[in-house]
This record gives sequence, C-alpha cells and structure tokens, in this order.
Amino acid sequence: MYLTTTISVAMVLFLIALECVMLLSANSLIHNVKENTTVDILLKQDVSQADCLRMGQMLESAPYCKDCRFVSAEDALKEHIRYLGEDPSKFLGYNPLAASYEMHPTAQYANADSLAILENRLLTLPYVDKVMYQKDLLTMLNRNINKLSLVLMAVAAMLLLISFVLIGNTIRLQIYSKRFLINTMSLVGATSWMIKAPILRKNIGIGLVAAILALAVIAAVLYYVSRHFGVLLFALTWQNIVFVSGVTVLTGVLITLIASLFATGRYIRMETNTLYEV
Repeated sequence: MYLTTTISVAMVLFLIALECVMLLSANSLIHNVKENTTVDILLKQDVSQADCLRMGQMLESAPYCKDCRFVSAEDALKEHIRYLGEDPSKFLGYNPLAASYEMHPTAQYANADSLAILENRLLTLPYVDKVMYQKDLLTMLNRNINKLSLVLMAVAAMLLLISFVLIGNTIRLQIYSKRFLINTMSLVGATSWMIKAPILRKNIGIGLVAAILALAVIAAVLYYVSRHFGVLLFALTWQNIVFVSGVTVLTGVLITLIASLFATGRYIRMETNTLYEV
C-alpha cells in the first residue's frame, strides 16, 4: 500500500517539478532574447578619439549595458560594402558612415520604456548623433512575453490544484483502509494527536520519498536532453536547483500533511456504525 501511494504521489510531483523546469526554461529563454536586443549608438562625424573612449568607458560601467562593441567609420564602411555590395565613398568622395557603438542592454532594461528613457539620456551627450533600435519589434516582444508569462502562471496554478486533488485522494484512500483501526484507538481512549502523529509522520515520509523520486526522474530527463540533444533548458545555478527542489519537496510534504490531517480527523469524529456506511 505504501509503495503504491509513494509511486502515485511521485508521479504527480514529477508534473510539479516539470512545470518548474518549464517556468525556468521560459524565463531563461526570455532573458536571452532580451539581452540579444541590439541598440546602435551613432556618433557624430566630427567626434574625437577622446570622446569615443569616454563613450566606451561610460557604457562599460553603466548598469544597463551587458556588453558593447565599438565600430569605427572604416569598419562600418567595410560592413556596408560586404552586405550591400557597393562602396558609397567612391561616388561621394568621402566616407558617409560614422563611428558607432553596438550595445546589448541587460534583460532588466530591454523594454520599450527603459530604452526610450536611455535614448533621451544618450541624445543629450554632445558627441551622440542618433540612437537606433527596433522599437516596434521590442514592443511586440514584451507584449508576447507578458502573455506567455500569464499562460504559464495559469497552467502552474491549475497543475497545483490538480496535484492537490490527486495527492489528497491518494492519501485519503490510504487512511480509509485504516478507519476501523483509528476508531478502535479512539474508543480505548487515545487522544486525537496520539492517533494522528504516527499517520502524519508516515505520510510526510511518503511525501519526502516521492519528492526525491520525482527529482531523480527530472534530473535524468534533463541529463538525457542535454546529452543527446545538446540543449540546456535552463542554467543549473544553485538558485534554480533550490527552486525546483524546494517547490517539489514542499508540495509533497504540505499536501500529504494537509490531506492526512483532514482524513484522519474525519474518521476520528465518526461513530462506529457510520464507518460501515462510508
């Protein structure tokens, strides 16, 4: 009976752990997409080398900058020729392209509002000519990210509710088989806590073992996906590992504890004749 209960609870907790992995994977994907946003800071034609260095130092020390790359006017011309196949300096007589910085903002600042404020701040600098980034694409990206976050949170809430019902029913069925033993202990004078304590300890142990089994299966799945497909779903930092493990273990322990308390208390309060009718 305990083996069946443990396996049943472990299967439900596996779904909880899988949902945690999905949330972390989505968060990692969103983070990477945001940090791949490119902001081109075009400098003025007459900008001095000192101003270029000053601009680079400012960006590298700024909290909104993940990384940046300086593109000289000559490099910009070479890239223009390579991509478009024409050299504007031949018929203009001079290089019309200016030096620039290609910056990738941090995920925290990669949204339309923050970049608009940053754009206005950069344009106040005397050696900055233009700030260019794909505003429409960024707005659409943030809108879709918000929708995805809402869907994932709704799925997580629904899955948590289903898990509570399934694990609760499994624990209630297990305690149901002991209803006559519970009633006998109550008749001979055992207090409510004396009856509940061993059942609670045993079912909390079931929740812990089931959580460990679920985490072991999740770890095996992540290893298989990483090994055979070369895909790391999310960064294996200690914060992420603690998050997945903590949610899985807490869910297993709390649901088994609550279900045991309610089910045991119900049979303690029942009259002996009523137990045959349940």
